[in-house]
Amino acid sequence: MIMSPTGGETSWQHAELVTDLNTWAKQDGMGIVFGASAGFILPNGSVHCPTLAWIHRSRLEALTTEEKKNFIPLCPDFIIELRSPIEPLEQLKEKMAVYIKNGLQLGWLIDPEEKQVFVYQATGQITHLENPTSLSGEPLLAGFVLDPRGIWTANF
Repeated sequence: MIMSPTGGETSWQHAELVTDLNTWAKQDGMGIVFGASAGFILPNGSVHCPTLAWIHRSRLEALTTEEKKNFIPLCPDFIIELRSPIEPLEQLKEKMAVYIKNGLQLGWLIDPEEKQVFVYQATGQITHLENPTSLSGEPLLAGFVLDPRGIWTANF
């Protein structure tokens, strides 16, 4: 699938999410954060690029130098998909289901326009949250809590 560039507001929201997750990840030290330009080759052979991804260091250490330079041949442990105004929600839900089938442990599909979040668990459970005040990454992302209200409305 070819995606066009995002608008200013979506790009700003993305930057806010990257900042929050990466700040936590650097303090935690257990994994690495990847931005929207990273491609991942999932176990089913498909290639996907989530808005944000986090992979535990132990899984990355098992990769060769060449594998790290190219599309990473792993399904991330955690992802965030940020819906832009032009993306159909159902299409993103289908994408999240593919990640879960390929080993994703935790995923958040964030829809800023509707102020809603869909939380995907490795068990297949999906939780729909309306205007949540916090999202917890526990137990996978110990101590990571995101307040999504910070991206509902652009502050520029």
